[in-house]
Amino acid sequence: MFHYDFVPRGVCSRAIHLDLSDDGRTIEGVSFEGGCDGNLKAVGKLVEGRPVADVVELLAGNTCGMRRTSCADQMTIALCEAQRELAHARG
Repeated sequence: MFHYDFVPRGVCSRAIHLDLSDDGRTIEGVSFEGGCDGNLKAVGKLVEGRPVADVVELLAGNTCGMRRTSCADQMTIALCEAQRELAHARG
């Protein structure tokens, strides 16, 4: 399992914690610090076990109110960054 911590920008949550499969293709767990607690717990449950690519395709660009981003959108950025970091670590 690969763990990645991300500091989101422009949203209420203060941190996003990701756990990906060893190959980085599958989401094993997601948790948020701050933000809309019930909604973000639900997001974590809904994406667990799903392919990163599918979740990014579905949630990238999602907005929250007048903001140009959302916690879900920031999570997709975190997922992509985590995959890049994992690929870089593997060489």
